[in-house]
Amino acid sequence: MKIGQVEIRGQAALAPMAGVTDAAFRHICYAQGAALTCTEMVSSRGLVYNDPKTKELLFCPDDDRPVAAQIFGSDPAVMADAAGLALELSGADMLDINMGCPVGKIVKAGDGSALMRDPDKAGRIIESCVAATGGKPVTVKFRKGWDGGNVNAVEFARVCQQAGAAALTVHGRTRTQMYAGLADWDIIRDVKAAVSIPVIANGDVFSGDAAVRVLKRTGADMCMVGRGAFGDPWIFARINAALAGQPEPALPPLSERMDTALGQFELASAWKDPYIVALEARKQLCWYLRGVPWSGPIKREMVQVSSLDDIRAVVRRVKRELR
Repeated sequence: MKIGQVEIRGQAALAPMAGVTDAAFRHICYAQGAALTCTEMVSSRGLVYNDPKTKELLFCPDDDRPVAAQIFGSDPAVMADAAGLALELSGADMLDINMGCPVGKIVKAGDGSALMRDPDKAGRIIESCVAATGGKPVTVKFRKGWDGGNVNAVEFARVCQQAGAAALTVHGRTRTQMYAGLADWDIIRDVKAAVSIPVIANGDVFSGDAAVRVLKRTGADMCMVGRGAFGDPWIFARINAALAGQPEPALPPLSERMDTALGQFELASAWKDPYIVALEARKQLCWYLRGVPWSGPIKREMVQVSSLDDIRAVVRRVKRELR
């Protein structure tokens, strides 16, 4: 399919996730078959105010494409300025607007999923960004609604399309649900039926089988994987096999998985502060060991790593003591 004029070769996308989807992790997911990825969400005000750390989040290697740069904010003028800056700094193929983040500090500022309570303002933000992106497509990620009594995804989707959005990603949970309970795939189906632009289904895609089922249930053009990719970039290979009607490949041996993890952090250290990489590795190394028997003591060691050498030592210990 195409989003605007950007061709997408595949039906599985990696969701934007703060502290997770940096350039290194996106690179590994592309290698496993992700058809589209997105940067971590970036503050529009941080960009406009020239914050160096904010800019670093937008790094996109030339070879890993197509990729979207995601920004968040609630001031149409600031968002327009940030949209142009985000694309200039990243060289990304498209801009994504976060209107679904449920985190308290984001919502309190009127950003993220708070915008679902003000569709008119959301529309103005989208229009301002579309006018600022020089023809590159603008997409929007949002939720089912604010809460169970305010489910407005279908109406919100129409506003987004009218404002010029080129594609929509719908997470089938309300803001108040956060990530609890089951995602409502039927609301995604309803959104798909209500608009003519591509729709990406998000929520509870943890396997190849789930990807097949969500696309069949919703009629969506793609599915998006979020938490299902934590420590498991190989989920994209399994999804692609399932969508092709082929047997899903087995998870690689633990030693190979740890080599992949180490490669991720080494690559990340070439592109950003190694200490920040180590802090992020504390949780991500544990994700790579999810379900591995007798890994508890090593996981406790992982949460204290503070350098690339510490990460290498942990990986060596895993390969030596666990199978």
